[in-house]
Amino acid sequence: MKFFHPADILLPKTNHEQWATIACDQHTSDPSYWEKADAFVGNFPSALRVILPEVYLSPDNSERIAAINQKMQEYLEGDCFTEYQDALIYLERTLPSGQVRRGLVGAVDLEAYDYHKGAKSPIRATEETVADRIPPRVAIRQNASLELPHVMLLINDIEKTVIEPLAKAKDSFPLLYDFDLMLGGGHVKGYLVTKESAQAVDQALDALYETSPLLFAVGDGNHSLATAKTCYQNNPTALARQALVEVVNIHDSALEFEPIFRVLFGVDPTAVLKELERYFAAQTAAGTQDVTVLYGNCETTISLPAVSALAVSTLQQFLDGYIKAHPEVTIDYIHGIKETRALAQAPNTIGFLFDGMKKEELFPAVEKDGALVRKTFSMGEAADKRYYIEARKIR
Repeated sequence: MKFFHPADILLPKTNHEQWATIACDQHTSDPSYWEKADAFVGNFPSALRVILPEVYLSPDNSERIAAINQKMQEYLEGDCFTEYQDALIYLERTLPSGQVRRGLVGAVDLEAYDYHKGAKSPIRATEETVADRIPPRVAIRQNASLELPHVMLLINDIEKTVIEPLAKAKDSFPLLYDFDLMLGGGHVKGYLVTKESAQAVDQALDALYETSPLLFAVGDGNHSLATAKTCYQNNPTALARQALVEVVNIHDSALEFEPIFRVLFGVDPTAVLKELERYFAAQTAAGTQDVTVLYGNCETTISLPAVSALAVSTLQQFLDGYIKAHPEVTIDYIHGIKETRALAQAPNTIGFLFDGMKKEELFPAVEKDGALVRKTFSMGEAADKRYYIEARKIR
């Protein structure tokens, strides 16, 4: 296969419900979610014990990272996993909405991936990669014996030739797992793809690549994949050269793009609004973009000059400068209108809502302009995110 390969995939033997854990970059302003997850997992083996939820990131994560590495070895030596060699896994994720999103788990070749803006590689980032977000992740991965992916790569397969045929053939595939995901994550089924169907995937991806030099766009996990690339460059082994991912067709009807909203903490909301008005008063554009501002019990919609194609990019220009000038201010990127409204109720907090991009705009935008502003879009809301299920040895 070009750039995408079967892998030696590890799955937990038992207690899948306790094992599967939502992506570590979710619920970053809601520690209560992770406390509930911890209570649900209890003493069972769990991906929760071998990841570092970003809500717990601190200037010194060494103690947590050491515990993660130790737990990985404990799971490997404790006969926790079944290994499926040279495998692809077709999965069906039933979302909380009831829609079914289809995916394919395998490994990508990191030699074919470049996260820098303007890259022409077959695998590209869709959002700006922030350099200072990579070292903390490298610290976690560089001595880890396992990787668990929340990376989701998108293919622009309008004819539905790669993944959708697997749905028709799944009754001939061995069923590997079938269970509910914790804390309202929906349901997931995973099937071992037969060699014959894996060859068909290979041929379909080859044909797709012939139509465009951009084969895979990173839909989720930009910084995680950039971390894997950095670790490979630091230690160029055969195992490190690959990264486990889930591939999803951007034209899957269950795949929805949602905006990722912004919330500032430690601010005087009225002062933020005054500076925002001054900032954009000096800028002109052909059109305008509406942004809804939330703080306390106040809600107002303002029109900004459309200095970028997307409202999120226009707003982020101001936010980047404001945070740089006010280092005491922190920002979080929030999935969901309800969650943003709830956070904006707190004192010294302001939230911003805006329209998001359409998923059909992604591949043309990345091919034309390169990576978008960070946290431009989310593939669904927080509960729709990928859960860690599959694992792979990387040392």
